[in-house]
Amino acid sequence: MCATLQNYNNELVKSIEDLREKREELNRQILKEEEDKAKIQKELSILTDRLQKINESLVRKTQARNEYDKTIQETEAAYMKILESSQTLLHAPFDASIDVESQILPRVDRERSQICGS
Repeated sequence: MCATLQNYNNELVKSIEDLREKREELNRQILKEEEDKAKIQKELSILTDRLQKINESLVRKTQARNEYDKTIQETEAAYMKILESSQTLLHAPFDASIDVESQILPRVDRERSQICGS
């Protein structure tokens, strides 16, 4: 009976040692994962800060681009008005000269025919 008790004792000690080894392996895995977690959290914090800065920059740049678009549209509209006014001004002297010629030439022709005819 002593031998059987000794065998149980040996088996129990072996089982306890196996459990301790498994616990230590599990503990090493836990420590490794905690280190990985800490690294990832630090990287995530850095990336979150970068993302926030990029988002803020995008907002500012988008607002600036919208202002450029507005300025370009206003400038183009003003330019078109200037072109229209220029065209009107260019044609006005021509139209006026035609009116003057149509009024003066018949009179000159009449006067010439009166002078030549008499």
